[in-house]
Amino acid sequence: MSGELSPIDKAKFVAAKRSVDYVEDGMRVGLGTGSTAAWMVRCLGELVRDQGLNIKGVPTSTRTADLAREVGIDVISLDEARWLDLTIDGADEFDANLNLIKGGGGALLQEKIVATASDQMIVIADIGKEVETLGAFPLPVEVIPFGWQTTKSLIEEMLISMDVLGRDASLRMNGERPFVTDEGNYILDLHLGRIGKANQLAMVLNQMPGVVENGLFIDICDVVILGYGDGRVETRDINEGTVEEDRLDFLESDNLFTDLQD
Repeated sequence: MSGELSPIDKAKFVAAKRSVDYVEDGMRVGLGTGSTAAWMVRCLGELVRDQGLNIKGVPTSTRTADLAREVGIDVISLDEARWLDLTIDGADEFDANLNLIKGGGGALLQEKIVATASDQMIVIADIGKEVETLGAFPLPVEVIPFGWQTTKSLIEEMLISMDVLGRDASLRMNGERPFVTDEGNYILDLHLGRIGKANQLAMVLNQMPGVVENGLFIDICDVVILGYGDGRVETRDINEGTVEEDRLDFLESDNLFTDLQD
């Protein structure tokens, strides 16, 4: 074993652990991307292995697909599934209306397609991801490589008329080369500080030539499950208008997830 989990890893784990309670036998489940979603995939894999849970998983990235297969989840494509019962994913930020910024891991396009093809989207996060107003986390925008610098300039010019604090955009890098998504595109990270009208910004961005998709998830998330470093879990259901609190107790020596610490 690799030692005691940090409070942030405990928070991620308990949120992920609680989220798999929503998964039922026979479901088609969208599997998110990122460090918190990876805990969830491991938790599902444990249920598949130990309790015989029978599900079909639709991953939102190649790395999630690799992990899902590794832990024994039956992986299929969205085209095979056609529609999903549930998607569980993380978020980089969320507000009181459960609007999100996603895409810190570079998989926002597949994540949004899968989430919108689901009856329900559950977001799992630690309490640090909650914000009063979206925008502190840089907003990812996926763009095609052709003419990306022109697209970047057009976006920065467009932002002058938007209700945001900052207007700088930067090309996401992977070492000395541009980061490339699973679809072969680039990502521009918009450093906005605050987004006053997220719905308007999302619509305007997606109307721009060269933009494939943006990381604003508006009116898509149904439930947020928040984890705390002391094992507490808070579940907020925006459709039911409910907030439930609980605590998950676990022994680190009994779980298989410490290899996912980050």
